[in-house]
Amino acid sequence: MQKIGILLPRSTYYETISFDIFQGLKSSLENLELKEYQIITENIGFGADKQQCYRAAEKLLLEENVSLVVAYIGHRTAELLRPLFLAANKILVVLDAGANLPNEWPTCPNIFYHSLHNALGARFSAQKAINDGFSEGALITGYYDGGYLHTYSISKSFEDFNGKIVFNHATGYREDDFNMDPLTSHLDQYPNSALLSIFSGDFVQWYFAEINKKFKNKNLPMYLTPFGMEETMLEKAEFASEHIKGITAWSKKIENSHNQHFIETLEATGRKPNIFSLISWESAALVEKIISLLNIHKTNLHEISSDLKNYQFETPRGIISFDHKTNTTLSPLFEAKIIDKNGYCDIEIENEITNYKEEFEKLASFQLENINSAWYNSYTCI
Repeated sequence: MQKIGILLPRSTYYETISFDIFQGLKSSLENLELKEYQIITENIGFGADKQQCYRAAEKLLLEENVSLVVAYIGHRTAELLRPLFLAANKILVVLDAGANLPNEWPTCPNIFYHSLHNALGARFSAQKAINDGFSEGALITGYYDGGYLHTYSISKSFEDFNGKIVFNHATGYREDDFNMDPLTSHLDQYPNSALLSIFSGDFVQWYFAEINKKFKNKNLPMYLTPFGMEETMLEKAEFASEHIKGITAWSKKIENSHNQHFIETLEATGRKPNIFSLISWESAALVEKIISLLNIHKTNLHEISSDLKNYQFETPRGIISFDHKTNTTLSPLFEAKIIDKNGYCDIEIENEITNYKEEFEKLASFQLENINSAWYNSYTCI
């Protein structure tokens, strides 16, 4: 029997995150050929305590002797675990929100990143605003979301596409300290600027409520990144503008048999499908492939790494493949808009983005000198 370790986070505004990640992996493994397995879990809190993350991973490797570990963590925490996994000669599969940009993209043969690509989505969101005719942009973020380098991705990308950032606003991190008052003077001065918006979780709901409170019926042009377009949070968010667009990594509206199967399977377990159950569902294919390669190559992780990076597989998002230089999975992204559903928000898919591989290469080549994020938290885990 194969033992699969998983490091599970917690989040105050995605309260079901650990259950979603666990059930996504479990349900997907049950649908694959890998029948004889045991999932062993360890809790890592918000992912900010480096020692807690290290001890949890060490326990899985030493005491449980797992074949590999799956973890919802960021690049910085994964790099801290790198010596441990090299010493154990075991593989770490990182479920990556893609919200941060590492100062150096990792190429360790023991660590692979399966991503939701929020920073890449931010780049496409900036491009979409430019294509819609906006040359001036305001960067609007929440206190927490603003601490990750997807903010750099959206602002630099807007400038790469010949736009200009003319305003920045970061809100407070509590609902009673969350307001859009500074937008009033900004819009008086720059009435034709796009609101390049990075929010997640409850912050999306607070954002739209504030826009309705202060700018109702103004139909402000707002552009969101993938976590801002997450459906389970949007369905509780007030509809705030006829011009809210963005990029989504996944939606229930994606029409393919793999997505339909994923949705039906998760709903049958009593869970509501979301981006967290999706990414762990997809990771089961990587787990199955790694275990098959372990049977072929034994402990030769360089051979396993080489074969794994040539692996492609079908998922609810489409075909997923690896970027060889960064050990990161690449998957389609989708242009979408927010539509009114009885006063609240729903998603409408407009187009599938096909040039995501080329744009990821540009994103990975960003020079991050004197640019850094202080957050170790797994993204959305506060």
